[in-house]
Amino acid sequence: MSQILIQSVLLDDERVDILIQENIFQKIAKEKTLSVSDPNSVIIDGSHFAIVPAFYNTHTHAAMTFCRGLSDDVPLKIWLEKYIWPREASLTPEDVYIASRYAILEMIRSGTVFFADMYWFRTETALAARELGIRASIGVTFADLLKKDFEENCQFVEENLADYSGRVQLAIAPHAIYTNSAETLKRCAEISERFHLPYHIHVAETEHEERGSVTPTQGLSPVEFLDSLGVLSERTVAAHLVHVSEKDLQILAKRKATCAHNPCSNMKLSSGTFQMKRFLEHGIRVALGTDGAASNNNLDMREEMKFASLLAKMTSGDPTVLSATDTLKMATQNGAEAFGLNAGVIAEGKLADALLLNLDEPCFATGDVVSNWVYAANSSVIDTVICDGKLLMRHREIPGSEEIERDFRNRFSSRS
Repeated sequence: MSQILIQSVLLDDERVDILIQENIFQKIAKEKTLSVSDPNSVIIDGSHFAIVPAFYNTHTHAAMTFCRGLSDDVPLKIWLEKYIWPREASLTPEDVYIASRYAILEMIRSGTVFFADMYWFRTETALAARELGIRASIGVTFADLLKKDFEENCQFVEENLADYSGRVQLAIAPHAIYTNSAETLKRCAEISERFHLPYHIHVAETEHEERGSVTPTQGLSPVEFLDSLGVLSERTVAAHLVHVSEKDLQILAKRKATCAHNPCSNMKLSSGTFQMKRFLEHGIRVALGTDGAASNNNLDMREEMKFASLLAKMTSGDPTVLSATDTLKMATQNGAEAFGLNAGVIAEGKLADALLLNLDEPCFATGDVVSNWVYAANSSVIDTVICDGKLLMRHREIPGSEEIERDFRNRFSSRS
């Protein structure tokens, strides 16, 4: 029985002891009241730390670390068609494995314990996630325009579902309406429904997305088009949703879909202005994602939090929109719930995912911890990362990190 006891750690505004047993928060009590008898238990002095939920990255393409900084400052369509897709055409499974390990290393260092991925060679990304101890939703990617493999993908889901039932799970991931036929989009929804898997898709990322669609959308917006196909549901995680109308928002709210908001990528690609206030007014669940490292250009969810909050305030003209507490919830609890995880909150019975923040850092010298975590800190203040009741990082050290970095540089770096 594995146990971790964190003593006298700051949770909200109170010092507590927290007992993690196996992979859940077993007990939270007043400080200096809990103990362990197992000599193999890990005991952490939390007197210099605050404990907060870890991050859940609800939209990314992990392996795209291999093309970070190689195709910047161009429009999305040109970026995809001229730079990204041709480069991806020569990718090997080993490339994806090495690049995914490197991405996961970056995610752990910046406090992420879960990522929702959509990419090629999914088994390699899954292997990397399993080896490094992180949670993942591995998208089975459908893109008719790029690869005719629908039946092969369906067979993979049916034959491998049992192997993806723990920390690393599957999602059905049709890339977008402009890369898939209406029939594929509908059949993907049927698979999602049949196996109770997330339906992860890019939606309304650009202003005229429907114009380039494989199937004519008959003047409907991307959201309206997907709804006309009957594919939107509480399992839908729609990435971006930058260009939406009042009718679109009503549909999303009615279908209980989740928005995976990617503020840094949206701004960098000049995709448009995300309407955070209107999403909140309609009661639509919003979670956060980084998108890939080629369009962000990092995988730091703490940075994503700050940009999400500031962008919401600026574009709405309302400084009260998206408080630090609400922003942290988006990056943690909302993301966990969107993918069916009983996590994202430090509470008894929840999955034991958490970060320990070093309160000796200057940004925490005054003021509220959550406010400073969202607005003032950076990921270097994270001392410890816990996922599924296991220590992934302690004192900012991750086992095997040097090998992972070396493999990545040997494979992809052009520098001598």
